[in-house]
Amino acid sequence: MQDPDPNERLVKIFDAEHEAEAMVVKGLLDSEGIDSDLTSIEAVQDTFPGVGGTTILVRAEDAERARRIIAESQRTASGGDSDMTDA
Repeated sequence: MQDPDPNERLVKIFDAEHEAEAMVVKGLLDSEGIDSDLTSIEAVQDTFPGVGGTTILVRAEDAERARRIIAESQRTASGGDSDMTDA
């Protein structure tokens, strides 16, 4: 996968407090053929405690599809899309 060109219009589609979570989402998008870029948000923790994390950016034309993929993944992970029935 190739990172989006920084001169293209990029849209923020996901924020994560932990970089590991953002890496999982980036991998999901990569597997769906959506190029994405991780941007680290660093803040001085003494001044802004709890501020920071990682943001995922995609091309504007990929943003809606990327959001749908992330939402579907979160629904599946939370068990909202289970095929199991109670016996």
